Amino acid sequence: MKKIILICTVFFLMISANIVYGQAETSTYTVQLGDSMWKIAVKYQIGLSEIISSNPQIKNPALIYPGQKLNIPNIADVKNLENEVIRLVNVERSKNGLPALKANWQLSRCARYKSQDMINKNYFSHQSPTYGSPFKMMESFGLRFSSAGENIAKGQRTPQAVMNAWMNSPGHRNNILSKTYTEIGVGLAKDKNGVCYWTQMFMKPTK
Repeated sequence: MKKIILICTVFFLMISANIVYGQAETSTYTVQLGDSMWKIAVKYQIGLSEIISSNPQIKNPALIYPGQKLNIPNIADVKNLENEVIRLVNVERSKNGLPALKANWQLSRCARYKSQDMINKNYFSHQSPTYGSPFKMMESFGLRFSSAGENIAKGQRTPQAVMNAWMNSPGHRNNILSKTYTEIGVGLAKDKNGVCYWTQMFMKPTK
């Protein structure tokens, strides 16, 4: 049976943040011999669907050729903030004698979609009107696990601020310091008013 833990935070700080997510700038990649859309997605840690939608000129995504130019969504600033949260999680785990969680970019992508969905559908809950429970959402993103958990937060401007909020809440702290999970993903999105939505997803993959 899967172990399921859901924790959300009610901390809400009306603070504007210099975080941009949505219509991301793009960079250009030249297709090399042996490339596929999936290989390029993994290389840039961007979802396949995001690359396809950024390249409407490619009529058949299964057929790309050396020399073609592809637009790659550039969300490096967002990823840097997400990765800082992951780093801070592992700092806290180290303080408590726990092994570091492995960053899983596909889990972070799933968490990023969850944060954006909360903005798009105007809710703050583990249950999504679009994806259902976090566990159904993870599974729909191709993630397989024996146990999983989720923390969400709204309004904290920085990685340190959201980590402080989570660590000061027993339930969130329990997820962060759980001995069960081995992998983590963090997703950040910002609404039109500059309010940040954060999602942490934890899991122990099935072997």
